[in-house]
Amino acid sequence: MSTLQISLAVAGVILLGLIVAYNTWLYRRNAPKRADADTRVNDGQSRFDPALDGVDVTNLPEHAHASAADPLFDSTPASAESGQTWGADAALDASPAADVEQGTLTATPESAARIAQQHAERKLALDGLIDAIAPIRIENVVTGDAALMVQPTTRRAGSKQFRIEGLNGASGEWETVRAGQRYSAFQGGVQLANRLGALNEIEFSEFVAKVQGFGDALNAAVDLPDMLHEVSRARELDQFAGEHDAQLSFMLRPRRAAWSPGYIEQHAAAAGFVSVAMPGRMQLPSATPTHAPLLTLVYDAQAAQADNLDQTAVHEVWLSLDVPQVPRTEEPFARLREVVQQLCEGMDGMLCDQNGYQLLPQVLDPIAADLDKLYDKLDSRELSAGSMLARRLFN
Repeated sequence: MSTLQISLAVAGVILLGLIVAYNTWLYRRNAPKRADADTRVNDGQSRFDPALDGVDVTNLPEHAHASAADPLFDSTPASAESGQTWGADAALDASPAADVEQGTLTATPESAARIAQQHAERKLALDGLIDAIAPIRIENVVTGDAALMVQPTTRRAGSKQFRIEGLNGASGEWETVRAGQRYSAFQGGVQLANRLGALNEIEFSEFVAKVQGFGDALNAAVDLPDMLHEVSRARELDQFAGEHDAQLSFMLRPRRAAWSPGYIEQHAAAAGFVSVAMPGRMQLPSATPTHAPLLTLVYDAQAAQADNLDQTAVHEVWLSLDVPQVPRTEEPFARLREVVQQLCEGMDGMLCDQNGYQLLPQVLDPIAADLDKLYDKLDSRELSAGSMLARRLFN
């Protein structure tokens, strides 16, 4: 073999090695980023915690156009003028609050006051501000066991929440009917509006049938409210809610290599998020156990259930804030901005609008001012964000 042939053979081997090395580097560069083996989110536990499953983006004036409907939410576009519904009701009978498991806490006057407020709120199930209420007058005390036997089996009148409460003879407070208690009066109520729209005549008639049937079974007198008046109130409340609902969502996308599900969960967990029962969904819990989560993080549910999570590519993550569900005192929008910055820096990502175009962080500044105005409007209507009434109405 001549010297030229040997040189060409060596050059060929070197070129082949360079090609293999380049392809290996290119593959590793473009492969989804994986979570560190020693800092896995789950630490061998179940990927999802059913106890933390919560509830579930668009309608701020002017500057809020960066918001977008979450593709994994079953939502309906908002349009108060056209009379369409103004949000999503992901779980009709589920409370929007997430029950967060807490560690051992030292009691303080502030925490005690907050707990007392939570207990007070839980007792105010029916409220004339958002419910049509029918008093039910009885001649003699009725036991909770007897009332439960004739109580309607469903807690819905159409798409609206329906419930019956009893006036506890011992405590003198209205409460959900319980066995072993004695009641001196009852009242039935149906919610005037929710994110599926206003109470209509058909739903009101279903409410009347339920409460009248309950009253007849107890030989009680039922004072039914006027249908036209209540339906009119429902439409007005629905219009107000539609004009002051705000569900913000922003997209995060990788600048270079895609993310793996484990990589996303690792960084989200570092920011305080916890996994919930729905694949591809995490929540940032509120400091108050009975309140809704501050923020929700969502990515492709199929990717979250893939066989090889390290090799599964995810190209977008959604961060969402359901404004009326979270008290302004918890500053959820400020927390959203902190999370966006932390995740973008840690995951080499960028903030984008619903179409995937990059947004500068300054675009969030005007939204904060709009949210302050929105909070003020809700406060003036006694529907403060995060209150029991607001959480029921905006659900």
